[in-house]
Amino acid sequence: MRIRFLGGTGEVGRSAILVEGGGARVLLDYGVMLDDEPGFPMHVPPRELDAIVITHAHLDHSGAAPVFYIGRGVPIYATALTFELTELLLRDFINLSGYYIPFEFLELQNMLSRATYLPYGKPLRIKGMTIKLLRAGHIPGSAQVLVEADGKRLLYTGDINPVDTRLLKGADLDYGELDAIIIESTYADQDHPNRLEVERELVSRIEEVIEAGGTVLVPAFAVARAQEVACILTAHGFPYDVVMDGMARRVNLIFMNHLYELRDPDLFMSAMDDILLVVKRRDRKRFVKRPCVIISPAGMLKGGPAAYYAMRLAGSSKNAIFLVSYQIPGTPGYELLENKIYVVNGKVQEVKAQVERFDLSSHAGMSDLHSILAKLEGSPRVFVVHGAEGNCERLAMWARDELGLEAIAPEAGSTFSI
Repeated sequence: MRIRFLGGTGEVGRSAILVEGGGARVLLDYGVMLDDEPGFPMHVPPRELDAIVITHAHLDHSGAAPVFYIGRGVPIYATALTFELTELLLRDFINLSGYYIPFEFLELQNMLSRATYLPYGKPLRIKGMTIKLLRAGHIPGSAQVLVEADGKRLLYTGDINPVDTRLLKGADLDYGELDAIIIESTYADQDHPNRLEVERELVSRIEEVIEAGGTVLVPAFAVARAQEVACILTAHGFPYDVVMDGMARRVNLIFMNHLYELRDPDLFMSAMDDILLVVKRRDRKRFVKRPCVIISPAGMLKGGPAAYYAMRLAGSSKNAIFLVSYQIPGTPGYELLENKIYVVNGKVQEVKAQVERFDLSSHAGMSDLHSILAKLEGSPRVFVVHGAEGNCERLAMWARDELGLEAIAPEAGSTFSI
């Protein structure tokens, strides 16, 4: 079995891995780097591929896949929910970034016409290679990929979270004996705080602000994080108005059609019953003036209705902006958190509103990653990807020093044989 890393090495973005075995060539993920101009992985001619497997809908794993469908393209596999969410995110991506990307809506439609839904645990045979998806616990529909060929077993974690959240059960870690693992390292240097304590603190702080007559904005990713926050509020008996805006509203509907993916469908539906949806522009002006909590994308304040709400709420110390997502340096959310300023339309606005961050990450923390590796059966080779600022090498070094495993932080373009 041969593995070639096309992107996502030493960085978070443009994940792409080519696996060859059993006479088949299969691409695992093909994402973009979301910068001012999107960055793409190394290319593979479509005629050289037998299949593409997408682990989940986030654009750093799926966003470049339509480049393979300028012609007829190749078969592409993922869970049914991943395809629905990918279509939503890619349509938005094309609308916002069409000038910079080498595909349009036609290529997206071609891609979806070649899509085959692959349920968790069902083996898929591609020539002499077998692929199986396992739950990843990252976002609804997300998967890990178990690849078997030439007598070897490889696991690709994609983005993984072994901790139960309100939306999802933790990842399936029953791999059996492996010859190699490709593992993410987003938080190789950092543990997350206790989830229940973070939930309680978030709900308590939102209640404090509302009871003092203020309005709370929770900027949140449209896919999963916005719904997670809504479920947390419902689970803790939150008694005040919860407002939701932006693309998150459409994601709600998609999740309602896939309740079997969720850890607690009753909690989710109860949360959906509780929220007030922003339907018209004038609703935004109304809600921003009353004590309530508003959940809205974008999670890093790079756009979406959250940018409007932040601008309107920033000027009063009665209000609050509570961040629940990782903030990439250079984004408006990062500037807000670090420097207490909000940059909108090139203008710097001083922020009097209360600003805090609550860690509701959907990635494994440092101790989780160590535990996953320590419990592996066999002595697999370890390839560490999807980590910035030295985190890939940091986790690889830990696996070498503490577990005695052969562990590598590969470079883009590097090829390995298993």
